[in-house]
Amino acid sequence: MAGEKATRGGMVHARIREEIFQGTLAPGQRLRLVELAQRFAVSQSVVREALTRLSEQGLVKAVPQQGFSVVTISLRDLDELTEARIEVETLVLRRAMERGDLRWEASVVAAHHHLAGVDAVRPDGTLDSEWFTVHEHFHHALLSACGNARLLAVATGLRDEATLYRRWSRPVGHDTERDVAAEHQDIVDAVLRRDADAAAGLLARHIDRTSQALRTAIAKDPATTA
Repeated sequence: MAGEKATRGGMVHARIREEIFQGTLAPGQRLRLVELAQRFAVSQSVVREALTRLSEQGLVKAVPQQGFSVVTISLRDLDELTEARIEVETLVLRRAMERGDLRWEASVVAAHHHLAGVDAVRPDGTLDSEWFTVHEHFHHALLSACGNARLLAVATGLRDEATLYRRWSRPVGHDTERDVAAEHQDIVDAVLRRDADAAAGLLARHIDRTSQALRTAIAKDPATTA
């Protein structure tokens, strides 16, 4: 029974997590135990455990006596995180370009080729989670030759913290006209010709573009923000 409950709990956790990432469950939306339990055909205790896990992961907010809701966008956190990422990731990219060899260049090209072969959006209009996994691998490949494990860990940690904002750029930020593939190609081209200034500038704009879409969404609908 315990194993079966854990399996059900894992399924509910995964489904709610994905719906938050897809924007199906919107920022600030109340998550009612009764409704979710009926929808997933599980007990309320299973739903509560799943929501508690999501709360610990920063995707759900738990308020005593009020229950659970999807987190909202913190404009201050978004701006601070974006600034930190630009400062750190561009620094690490510069180090990688100084120290990376032909094997590193090949790994960047391979990661980009893989990314270019995966569609970010499924035919039904929802986001493909596989694309985000491949996307992270590409960005890690860009930074991987920096030669400083601590700097790389900081950059990776900041990218991990920005996961939700990155996932929300399209369903919440409505950033649908952006040519992300061209942005990636431009970064790779600058890296391969070893133009560090151009590569760092392109990466900075690439990072800020995602945040800008969410800033625009907040301006139009303040309810999305904390």
